[in-house]
Amino acid sequence: MFYNQTTYSVGSGPYSVTTGDVNNDNKLDIVVASYGSNTVGVLLNVGNGAFSSPTNYSVGAGPNSVVVGDVNNDSKLDIVVANKGSNTIGVLLNVGNGTFSTQTSYSAGTDPQSLATGDVNNDGKLDIIVVNNSPSMVGVLLNTGNGTFSLETTYSVNSNPNSPAVADVNNDGKLDIVVRSYGSNTISVLLNAGNGTFLSQITYSVGVYPYSVAIGDLNSDGMPDIVVANAGNNNVGVLLNGVSGTFSTETTYSVGSNPQSVATGDVNNDSNLDIVVTNTGSNTVGVLLNVGNGTFSSQTNYSVGANPTSVVVADVNNDGKPDIVVANPSDNNVGVLLHC
Repeated sequence: MFYNQTTYSVGSGPYSVTTGDVNNDNKLDIVVASYGSNTVGVLLNVGNGAFSSPTNYSVGAGPNSVVVGDVNNDSKLDIVVANKGSNTIGVLLNVGNGTFSTQTSYSAGTDPQSLATGDVNNDGKLDIIVVNNSPSMVGVLLNTGNGTFSLETTYSVNSNPNSPAVADVNNDGKLDIVVRSYGSNTISVLLNAGNGTFLSQITYSVGVYPYSVAIGDLNSDGMPDIVVANAGNNNVGVLLNGVSGTFSTETTYSVGSNPQSVATGDVNNDSNLDIVVTNTGSNTVGVLLNVGNGTFSSQTNYSVGANPTSVVVADVNNDGKPDIVVANPSDNNVGVLLHC
C-alpha cells in the first residue's frame, strides 16, 4: 500500500513533524521540530511529493512539538512550537513564500510537552492549547488579535499529560480538549463551558503508559472518537463516542513495540478513517484498516528509521491518496512513504 520511505536530513533529534501548505502553492510542505538543535525546519514541497532541504529557524531550547495554523488571519500558515527546555511557546509568523519571522515567545508554565491550536472561544481566531508536566495541567492562551496571545489559563489534569487534541466531542458547537496522562493511564476530556473556558476533566481508563491520542469519526456516526497509543501494552485503544461527549471502554488492537504517535486518515479511500501508528521499539509504522463500525484489522507494518516518534497522514503528492510522513529522531531525518 505504501512505497519504502524516502528520507530527508533535518536537525538533531526531530521529535515532532507536521504538514501544511506554507507557501500557498497548493502543495503540502513539511515542518519539523528538532529537539537537539533548537530549530524548526521547513521543507518545501518541490512536486510529486519530493522536498527541498530544510530551511532552519532558531527557536527556544528543546522544541518538542510543532503545529501550523493561520494565527493572524492573513491567509498564510504560521508555526507554533513548544520549547520544552525554555518553558516557552514560540510563534513564527509567515512573512510570505513560506519564510518566517523570528519567534515571539510566550511563557507556558514548566515543562511544556506538546501543543495544539483551535478556535476555542469562537471569535474566528486560532488559540493555543499547551500541556505542562510540572504541575500537570492544560494551558489555554487566547488569541488577542494579529497573532498575539494572552497569558495562559490553566486547568488541572492527571499526572504526566501530553498530546492535546481539539474537537467538538459533544456536538455543542464548541471545541473541547482531550489529553492523555502517562502517569495515571487515563484519558482526560475537558468540555468547553463557553468563551474558551473549560470544565473539570472527565477521565477514562486506558492501557499502560498512554503516549499520544488522535481524534476522528471512526464509526461514521458524526461524532469524534478517540484513538490512543498505549506504549506499555504494545497496542492502540479505540474509545467510541456515545452520547454528549461520553466515551466507551476502550477496545484494543495489538501493534508493534512501544507505540508512541498515532494518527487517523482514510488511507484506502473507502470513506472510513484508518489508524496509523509509530512503533518506536520496532522501527516501523503500522497501518490498521477500518473494517467498519469503528473496528480494525490487524496492522500492516512498514519499515522506517530509528525510533520513529511522530507521524502525519497527508496527501503530499496531490494524487488523491494519503501518504505518511514520519520523524525518525535517532537518524536525524524525516521519512516520506508515498501511497502506492
